Amino acid sequence: MPLCRLLETQGASTLRVTVIEIKGTGDRRALAAHLGALADFDLVIFTSANAVRFGASLLDQQRDLTLAAIGPATARALNQAGYRVAVQPSGNFDSENLLNHPRLEHMAGHRVLIIKGSNGRALLERELARRGAQVVTADVYRRVPATLSDTVLAALLESFNMGAVQVITATSLEIAAHLLDMATPALRREFERVHWLLPGDRIAADVRARGLSAPILRADSAEDHDLVAALMRWRSSTSGA
Repeated sequence: MPLCRLLETQGASTLRVTVIEIKGTGDRRALAAHLGALADFDLVIFTSANAVRFGASLLDQQRDLTLAAIGPATARALNQAGYRVAVQPSGNFDSENLLNHPRLEHMAGHRVLIIKGSNGRALLERELARRGAQVVTADVYRRVPATLSDTVLAALLESFNMGAVQVITATSLEIAAHLLDMATPALRREFERVHWLLPGDRIAADVRARGLSAPILRADSAEDHDLVAALMRWRSSTSGA
């Protein structure tokens, strides 16, 4: 995992726990046939790097489509697949900031395809439709909660009891929520004793609403370098105290 490797180069030790699995959905040929000619869309939006991983094949090597990416990681994935990104947000990398892009301001009469995961946020779809766009969505992957065995949960608790964990990193609300949901009462108590490293105020607020009172370190985004930078700032402040 790139984030873990980056943290380890900064001297941190990492413990990796998979709580969400990503799986492709449906038949690509059937989905492509349902969508029709992509050239008929004025804009194709990818909402994540996973959307690129499972949905880039829908582009069928068409290089003249106008593509939008929700952030740098998604744009990089498209670039690595051989596609140029015309639209991406500045500032925070989320639906709200993508919607602030000038290219998405006047959408009346435009056809927009959103390639995304199932059960994701519907903000882009709703707001673009409100602005007059004809919006079509293509769900190309789904998030499946992983099942952690009693043995894994016991080993995780032991790591906390030994003081081996000072920070929990969750790069999305879904990951954070599943961590909280799957925790035993003893683990849940340990979760409150460490810091949580989260991307942005929205996820931090949502986790608070779920009852977490542990101290939160806010990164500017879910980008690896922003998460590491937030952790390094915290480590520097505590070492200098």
